[in-house]
Amino acid sequence: MERDLEKVDARRASIIFDLDGTLIDSAKDIQWVANTALSEIGVAPISYEEAVSFIGEGAPLFVKKMIVARSVETAQHDFLLEQFLKFYEEAVQFSKPYDNVVTVLEMLKANHDLGICTNKPLKPALKILKHLKLDHFFKCVTGGDNPFARKPDPRPLLETSASVGDGPCIYVGDSEVDAETAKRAEVPFLLFSEGYRKTPIEQIPHTFQFSCFKEVPELIEKILETYQ
Repeated sequence: MERDLEKVDARRASIIFDLDGTLIDSAKDIQWVANTALSEIGVAPISYEEAVSFIGEGAPLFVKKMIVARSVETAQHDFLLEQFLKFYEEAVQFSKPYDNVVTVLEMLKANHDLGICTNKPLKPALKILKHLKLDHFFKCVTGGDNPFARKPDPRPLLETSASVGDGPCIYVGDSEVDAETAKRAEVPFLLFSEGYRKTPIEQIPHTFQFSCFKEVPELIEKILETYQ
């Protein structure tokens, strides 16, 4: 979705965040979901490291990778996905925001419009945001089961940005998928280096990278200076 640059308020950005591995550390809960689903067919659990490596491309692909890792018959995919999605909405026990996320969101919300674009299905995303008391920060949450497509297709990101405000879109994420999404959408990308990426930072396209959320407001301002 293209914008009329003459109408863009460069002082107020539309800042869109990924969720898992960016705002929240949720891998233990996702591992629990996977292993609870696998237990339904008597298959050995996956490790935490495997769960982290499977995160990022949405529930259907997570389940597909899980099936390959445990040599499960592909005919079980639909049943396992159904079980995975059922348990996903209950997975709130271990997830927590990364350090300084709440403080930074409070700062950013005062001057910018915030949204979430994640490949996590919408219901589990809304459930965990509410559980962690983060839901009030965001004008729009787009899940991986949206009508458009999953990331790295740029449409979910662009639609989310357009829904939250008219300012320049800035995407904040942690993974190769997020970087590719921002690249295709032609928007600046802030890479959180402490999430679930599998590739060295220098090999992931980004505008700026950060390891602590306290750095984000300053990086946002640096990006917005280019629109002045």
